[in-house]
Amino acid sequence: MEDNFSNSQTTRKVVIATKAGVVAAQHRRAAEVGAAVLDAGGDAVDAAIATSFAIGVVEPWMSGPAAGGAMVLWRANEAKARVINFGCRSPRELNPADYPLSGAGKSSDLFPWPSVVDDRNVMGATAVAVPGVVAGMGLAHEHFGRMPWQELVTPAANLAEAGLLVDWYTTLVTAANARVLAKDPDTAAMFLDDGHWPIAGDWTSVNQRRLNQKAFAQTLRQIAEGGAQAFYKGDIAQALARDVRAKGGSLSVADLADYSAEMVEPLTLNYRGGRVFATPGLTGGPTFGKALELLAQEFTPGAGAPDAATYAGFARALDAAFKLRFEHMGDHESPKAPGCTTHFSVVDRHGNMCSVTQTLLSIFGSRVVSPSTGMLLNNGIMWFDPEPGKPNSLAPNKRCLANYSPVIGEDRKGRRFAIGASGGRKILGTVMQLTSFLMDHGLSLEEAFHQPRLDVSGGPRITADKTLPADVMQALGKVMPVEAARSTTYPYAFACPAGVMRDGDLNMGCTEIMSPYGDAVSGG
Repeated sequence: MEDNFSNSQTTRKVVIATKAGVVAAQHRRAAEVGAAVLDAGGDAVDAAIATSFAIGVVEPWMSGPAAGGAMVLWRANEAKARVINFGCRSPRELNPADYPLSGAGKSSDLFPWPSVVDDRNVMGATAVAVPGVVAGMGLAHEHFGRMPWQELVTPAANLAEAGLLVDWYTTLVTAANARVLAKDPDTAAMFLDDGHWPIAGDWTSVNQRRLNQKAFAQTLRQIAEGGAQAFYKGDIAQALARDVRAKGGSLSVADLADYSAEMVEPLTLNYRGGRVFATPGLTGGPTFGKALELLAQEFTPGAGAPDAATYAGFARALDAAFKLRFEHMGDHESPKAPGCTTHFSVVDRHGNMCSVTQTLLSIFGSRVVSPSTGMLLNNGIMWFDPEPGKPNSLAPNKRCLANYSPVIGEDRKGRRFAIGASGGRKILGTVMQLTSFLMDHGLSLEEAFHQPRLDVSGGPRITADKTLPADVMQALGKVMPVEAARSTTYPYAFACPAGVMRDGDLNMGCTEIMSPYGDAVSGG
């Protein structure tokens, strides 16, 4: 049925160039925390660390210290890119036999794996993997941080002490997930009224309700005072492992003590006279790289906005790249799955950059809160195929396969950008298209973020923004069946990107135009 939304409505975000640094994040409050660090003389890495911890407070269903992810960074004085990988791992005591197939069809969540008895790989403490965010931020700070660690984490602790404001979006997210949140008493106590109903404010009142995140605030203060290792060794680690094991999971103190993030060389992709730096290994980076390689063969860039040939090339390149990913990496996430991820990008006044994606995997992760630490926990075990003998089969002490794809690139004119997105498998196509808009067509950052996109992420059809011209839709229809979709605030038909750009000595940032909270904030 045709929707009845007015076609006269438009939504735009204005991009303002500045010689100061810029933080672009899915939540403005977290971007403001990062921008304040830049104002205080911090490096792009310092701002990224502060933003990472802050965004875990204001988007607790998306990420946090108990999440995993990756950072691509650029050091202007060295003209060199690096990658910090802080993906999740399965616990060493995990026993694949504890995840028997139910024979009842497909999983209830993101991946169409065979269903596991009681969804043990999806929900509850049995779905919790070893988190990596804190180690990743600690490694970045060790090598590139300029400001004291405590000053970078304390703002997030202060936000948690005050508690997240229960506004319309908080109410919407908790209401949509109330049934599963009610299954864990500690999660219900944090996010629901009386253990069943979403916490909501009175829509006719100015009274402000806030989540109780005081236990989380105390954990963040311990991390601020004790450094990254305070999360993996000592009181926090013991409390976290105790809570998970009390609820039936296998996470141990030894898992946390032995976890380490890694700094590695990026994938360097030569493209259209420029370069793009992406994440290697068990991430979306290799598939992104393959898509770019295929895209270079699809069309010759022309001046002006992307045309029908460009979009048809997007569809063919993404379709082929995902087929290879399925065959060799064992990723079979449902193309309809939204994922539970956040992305932010930073550039400072000197041109240093960070592109950071971090995720709990599902929305609200495992739907389990550790009562001693106040943290919502990931469900990283769902990244593994529960069926044995597959490329990505569930096993103990194994790195999780993920689809996040933060990148940093530079076009042939010397413009440099850091972009990424949230949105499950939709991330790869969005990052590839934004890269093409910037590098193939020379669009400005503002133009690129307002350019309509499509999604091809392994399904039998193309999802295309219904504002695309008729000739583009016709060209796409010759590649595979097309489903038109409207970009809305909720749900997202496409991924939710955030990015920054440096052109000469001017910096700028932008976020998904339909995101009501995403914003770019300048500082420093």
